[in-house]
Amino acid sequence: MTNPEPAATTTRAGRRREERTLLAAALTNGPNELIDFVLPLWAGASLGMSGSAIGALLAVEMAVSVIVRPIAGVLADRRERRHIAAVGALLYAVSCLGYAVGGTPLIAYTAAAIGGAGGALLWVSVRAIVSERLAQDSAVFPRLFSSQETGSWIAFIAGMSLIGPLGFRAVFLACAAACVLAAALLWIAPRRQYGVPDAEGHAVAGLGAVGRRLRPMLFAVAMTMMAEAAVGLLLMLHLQREFGLEVMEVALVFLPGAIAMSAAAPYLHRYTVRYGRTRVLAAASLSSTAFVVGLAWVPNPYTIAALWILSGLAWAAVMPIQQAVVAEASGDKVGRGMGVYESASLVGALVGTAAAGVVYDHASWAAACLATAAMLLAGAVVVPRAVRRLGVTEFPPPAPTEPAPRHGPQPSLPQSAPEPPSEPALKTAPAPATPPKQTPPRKRLVDLAEHVGLYIGAQVVLAFLDLSWIRHLFTGDAMLVLNGTNRDFGTLAQLVYGATRVWAIILVIDIVWTFGTLLTRRPPRDPA
Repeated sequence: MTNPEPAATTTRAGRRREERTLLAAALTNGPNELIDFVLPLWAGASLGMSGSAIGALLAVEMAVSVIVRPIAGVLADRRERRHIAAVGALLYAVSCLGYAVGGTPLIAYTAAAIGGAGGALLWVSVRAIVSERLAQDSAVFPRLFSSQETGSWIAFIAGMSLIGPLGFRAVFLACAAACVLAAALLWIAPRRQYGVPDAEGHAVAGLGAVGRRLRPMLFAVAMTMMAEAAVGLLLMLHLQREFGLEVMEVALVFLPGAIAMSAAAPYLHRYTVRYGRTRVLAAASLSSTAFVVGLAWVPNPYTIAALWILSGLAWAAVMPIQQAVVAEASGDKVGRGMGVYESASLVGALVGTAAAGVVYDHASWAAACLATAAMLLAGAVVVPRAVRRLGVTEFPPPAPTEPAPRHGPQPSLPQSAPEPPSEPALKTAPAPATPPKQTPPRKRLVDLAEHVGLYIGAQVVLAFLDLSWIRHLFTGDAMLVLNGTNRDFGTLAQLVYGATRVWAIILVIDIVWTFGTLLTRRPPRDPA
């Protein structure tokens, strides 16, 4: 079964709709991941909430999100999806503002409930929008995953830079601003280029039918997310308690894996096209198993950061496949399919988090890792089997290398059949071998040199003002500088200082990415 969305989504407006949705996903997923990370710290430090109260705060958000997600799926099938997603992003912003201005646990619980509802409306609709072009481009979900993870690690860098000098309130306000911008992008995105297919009908009956259809995959998804949530929490607790790392140091351990996930998803899709979904899913599960087993005897945080990259690559392969399979199997009720899919994900994450905390408190670190590894090893069998039971395509088609408008606004088969268009088709045939958008190596190096020169020039000026972060990093206590606790500036100076720190990290990533792409660059093939 394939996605039945009409071919009209291959037009320029359809791609622009997808591009703005991907940008909105990056802008909202960053605050989402960041708040999940800092919320327990803020609740304990600012509100004085106990451990059980903090757990209840997180449970409220997750419970509301689980309840609302199936409803969001029905709305995404019956209404304009970009509007539903925009409302969800605005609710996210309201939730962030509640954390920023709230000084009581009651306001925090209310903000958590609003955030749970907003997340349900946003992510179900975003994935439904992205699925609209799945029949024409099988790489849409890897691109969505890449956008989300890119937003996540950028938000972590910016958030950790703000939280030291300006506190939690500045972080929450920045997250709210990003969500408002995402809502605006979604609202002005092009509308669906086809009629609402389910404007009338029985929503509950449709939801039940989709749930029964996806039942094998939902169990596999819940199991996968349970293992992912357990690994994340176990690793965070281990870094804090065993190695005594601070918040910024823990974030730096996770950062390389997040960057690897954001960059690798589109490339890993090529292996899915070549070897099939079930093989890639099984290999990714085995890779994650090896990662968790390695954690049981890991000697230091540097090794953990390296292993987390391997785990991130595995998740970058698994998550897009799961979402694409759910979209294909849901047919014309993809909104409902995404609703029940995300509910299963949240339930799995909730169970995994609770179980990981209990295991960590009552068992050894090695036993906790091996128990999680056993779950991941079972996933190597359960998840591929679930995909086969759905009867979806094993080998998705490769992603197109050229934009659809180059071949005409209506790329249907009858238009390509006659002989007259065959000559233009031959003229465009060599395009996939030498994509016109590929940047020459010299241009990449020139751009990188400009970025480095601009940063050095700015640091020279800031050095005279004693605001050079890079100078303090090499002349002072490196860990204090990384955590942002080495200087006591005014508010404006702290903003400048924190911004240069974010700039430095992004520049390092730019250098690594540029040389990595140049070293792995393949020479153009002969069109003949």
